[in-house]
Amino acid sequence: MKEKWSQFNEKISSLYHKIQNNRLQKGARITYGVLWNLLLIFVIVVVAGAFFAGGVGAGYFASLVKKEPVRSYSEMKKDIYNYEETSNLYFANNVYLGKLRSDIDREEVSINNISPYLKKAIVATEDQYFYEHHGVVPKSIFRAMFQEFTNSSVQTGGSTLTQQLIKNQILTNEVSFERKAKEILLALRLEKFFNKDEILEAYLNVSPFGRNSSGRNIAGAQAAAKGIFGVEAKDLSLPQAAFIAGLPQSPYGYTPFTNQGKLKSEDGLKPGLDRMKIVLKRMNDNGFISDKQYHDALNYDIVKDFIPSKPSLIDKYPWLTFEIEDRASDIISKILAKKDGYTEEDLKKDNELKDKYKTLASRNLRQNGYKIHTTINKDIYDAMQKAKDSYDQYGPTLTETITDKETGQKVQKPNPVQVGAILIQNQTGKILSFVGGRDFKTEQLNHATQSHRSNGSTMKPLVDYGPAMELGKSAPGAVLPDVGLALNPQKPNEVYPHDYVETSFKGLVTARYALAKSYNVPAMKTFVSIMDNPSSHFLEKMGVTTVIPSDYQHRSLALGGIHYGISVEENVNAYATFANGGQFVDAYMIDSISDKDGKTIFKHESKPVDVFSPQTSYLMLDMMRDVLKYGTAASVPSHLKFSTDWAGKTGTSQDQHDSWFVATNPNVTMGTWTGYDIPEDLKAAISRHGGGESYSLRNLGIWSKLANAAYDADPNLMDPKERFKMPGGIVKRSYCAVSGKLPSEACSKAGLVETDLFNAKYVPSETDDSLVDGKYVEAGGKKYLALPTTPAEFSKSGLILNPDFVKEITNGWMVNPDPRQLIPNNPKWNKILVPDDKIEDDGAVPGAVKASASGNKLSWTSSPSKDVIGYRVYKISGSSMQKVASVSSGSAHTANVGNGKYTVMAVDIAGKESSSSNVVSIGSSEPASKPDKPDKPDKPDKPGKGDNGGGDGTDPATPPTDQTDPTKPGSGDGTQDPPPKDNP
Repeated sequence: MKEKWSQFNEKISSLYHKIQNNRLQKGARITYGVLWNLLLIFVIVVVAGAFFAGGVGAGYFASLVKKEPVRSYSEMKKDIYNYEETSNLYFANNVYLGKLRSDIDREEVSINNISPYLKKAIVATEDQYFYEHHGVVPKSIFRAMFQEFTNSSVQTGGSTLTQQLIKNQILTNEVSFERKAKEILLALRLEKFFNKDEILEAYLNVSPFGRNSSGRNIAGAQAAAKGIFGVEAKDLSLPQAAFIAGLPQSPYGYTPFTNQGKLKSEDGLKPGLDRMKIVLKRMNDNGFISDKQYHDALNYDIVKDFIPSKPSLIDKYPWLTFEIEDRASDIISKILAKKDGYTEEDLKKDNELKDKYKTLASRNLRQNGYKIHTTINKDIYDAMQKAKDSYDQYGPTLTETITDKETGQKVQKPNPVQVGAILIQNQTGKILSFVGGRDFKTEQLNHATQSHRSNGSTMKPLVDYGPAMELGKSAPGAVLPDVGLALNPQKPNEVYPHDYVETSFKGLVTARYALAKSYNVPAMKTFVSIMDNPSSHFLEKMGVTTVIPSDYQHRSLALGGIHYGISVEENVNAYATFANGGQFVDAYMIDSISDKDGKTIFKHESKPVDVFSPQTSYLMLDMMRDVLKYGTAASVPSHLKFSTDWAGKTGTSQDQHDSWFVATNPNVTMGTWTGYDIPEDLKAAISRHGGGESYSLRNLGIWSKLANAAYDADPNLMDPKERFKMPGGIVKRSYCAVSGKLPSEACSKAGLVETDLFNAKYVPSETDDSLVDGKYVEAGGKKYLALPTTPAEFSKSGLILNPDFVKEITNGWMVNPDPRQLIPNNPKWNKILVPDDKIEDDGAVPGAVKASASGNKLSWTSSPSKDVIGYRVYKISGSSMQKVASVSSGSAHTANVGNGKYTVMAVDIAGKESSSSNVVSIGSSEPASKPDKPDKPDKPDKPGKGDNGGGDGTDPATPPTDQTDPTKPGSGDGTQDPPPKDNP
């Protein structure tokens, strides 16, 4: 029974288990089915979601880059290789000067000329998968996106070198999904067009690398290698390459130099050195360097490789750098404007248009890596700067009170004597050297090329004597009056101009002598004679850009009174015209400009302009030679180390504000200017501060010092062995020193025949009429020409200055009409008598005189008549009278006589006698009686036959004269007359 029950239970249990198993299996199947279906649904949802998300993402990505144009290969190449390379500057003869100033210093270099260490260091540090990816690394991008969404404090970055290149060259540094999307798209496209080396080369040419040892911002491997270690990019060592490769992450945090070009402190260098170690570690981890190389580089003292701080190009050559930039910019602007259909005239007329192309030109100079070759001779330029700095006789530095533009407060500013100088090669117009000023930090104005001042008497050859000789109105031997003339039409009764060189006027002088001594009246009188002739306007032809038509209407132009002033460059350039035989060759500094591919885009071409004839030019040079022989620059030759054929002119402006000297020889022309930027009287300033050499001698001193410096640098240039060559058409002729005309017999008798050079076209053709070989008389203390009826006994013979000539040569402008001022203070002129004027017969009988006696001395009063020229003394014998003496009115009114009765009669210029004076008895007590008419006097047409007893018998007094002998050198101090008060 138990067994059956047991079996029953087993069957029941078995049946239960079967039922349970069936249920479990069925449940499992159901669960599995459900789970599988759920999984399928999940997969379908995920896949569908992924497709949806991908679609959304793709759509979003597409929306971000929809405005980005599809760039062609040529467009991408242009953008990627646009390095904005700084232009390079060169002295003459291809001597490297440096880079043009810019915001960043960059120099292009090919991948083959870059150290393998640097290429590996950059790849290891910035993009270890560079040679594997196709522009982007998805993993890096997702990591960067995750960090962005989670606002992670650690940003590892996701940009490849290709992306960084796109960002630097095509896009911006803007942080946005749109910019990142464009970066990815362009990176993928770039990788299709360019191989890895091309991309790496571009990257290494555009990446910023901090600052160089001059404190300038640098970009590109070549600029970094040179600016930090002083080596070429191809020669970088492993430590050096690692240091440079670490810089792009934080260029100014890791750079070893400050913005002043000084090496940072130990603490300041630490971030850059730590970064270098990281770069080395990554290179080692990537297998680019061995363990030994790694440890050797870690232990290397990289600090000792940093080059010393050195001045930037602007620090060393400030005026030169800015001048080259300005001139090159002007040239490039014209080239760019011409491409757009504009002419130079268009730019001159439209300032807005001119400014536009100037801006474009400046940008081009800083982006296109031009090579700008100049005419500046480095050796001469350096020597002249050194000479300028060592010269210690400029004069006192003044202190001026000015208003600060920013604060509006009154401040004290030093006002030193400045200097501007320039040296130009005559035949080519090349500017070989210049001096821009004393100290660029004090004053940035280039006083050689940009400052415009009155040029004083250096204007005389340019507008007075040169043009007058060209028109046949003057010559070296032309005679001019240096007397007090009223040459200011507004003030006809005042002497104008004055001579500031001398204390008094010098009388009749030649143009040659007047120029050498820098007399103002002869110069202005010469200018007045031609100023109304448009053919005499030569300044524009000689490159003076500041002259305006109204300048020629002011007589002050003769002495440098030009409205806008003139620069040292233009003044010196104009003088070179004479050295070039009358051809003006425009001065220039930019010889050529080529692009970075070596193509010449500009080459200077000289275009000579005919100004003066060769004859005028040579005569002007010959006159200016005398300035250095006995004129106002006579001190110069003794200060020079060399002797050559110099011709030049000094000058000083109104109130002694400016001092000039310009001189030329067959090779070069050089000029100097000195003065205060805030105009001051140089003479007064020197006097107030202890005196010493005059301001003009100080200017001549710096000119000589600069000339000697240039000679030391290039003797053959500064000291040509040949002299200025005399052209055909120049003749030597004799002339009368009184009038400048052909010598007359009277002039020869006076010993005043001179010789000089003349243009054969304009030799004197008229015979001198300035001297009269004739008679004169004295009356009223003055000398007068005798009349035909003047009694010979009262006439004197001599060489007389013709009053008509006096009026002719002075044009009636003498303020004090005394012709005696025309006679120079020179013994050679002693034979010349100067009558005061012609005396006219008043037609009346002279008034009688009253006689008296003392012992045997007879005396009488003066006749009241003004035309009396002498007195006759008669002895009375009964009813007749006998003339016993004739006494000139200019002598004492006395006569020594014997015993007897005497009477005196006055005689006028026409020979008429007065009535008898009272009778005076000497040695007798007989009463006086009325005498009969005297014997007939000597005839006036028989000179020398009259009775001159009792006359003074002396020659007339020699009139004072004051011209020194022009054949004797003087030591002129170089001062000249300042421009007149009506200087516009």
